[in-house]
Amino acid sequence: MRINIQSDEEFEVQMAPLIDCVFLLLIFFLVATTLRKIDNELPLDLPESAASIQVQQPDNVTVIAIDREYELYLDGMPVSIGMLQNELRTQAQINPQNKLRLDVDRMVSMQRVMEVLDVLKFEGLTNVGINTTHQRGQGYR
Repeated sequence: MRINIQSDEEFEVQMAPLIDCVFLLLIFFLVATTLRKIDNELPLDLPESAASIQVQQPDNVTVIAIDREYELYLDGMPVSIGMLQNELRTQAQINPQNKLRLDVDRMVSMQRVMEVLDVLKFEGLTNVGINTTHQRGQGYR
């Protein structure tokens, strides 16, 4: 007697589990991209610099901003100079090499910037960068 090894059922790829996996991956990537830290950037007119380059900002950078009305912001939240100093003191105790970035409107006087820099120096924070935009014109004005 002869036995037929081939079964009547043929193998086929099931599409339903494959579609489920694709949708799960799509949802994962949508959620993962919305969870990244969003900079609370203020509408500042930053000073221009011919030597400025665009770099990827690390996630752990603390942003101190001064707008046109001389108001201070720490990571997008308005603060006074005293509140700024208290927060920076706490950060300096945790990590004195914490990265800081100054975003200053071009219309702000240097005196206000020096107040912030004095607070940073007083608290021992020296890893400070100043945010600028690339120079539009070719020559100096």
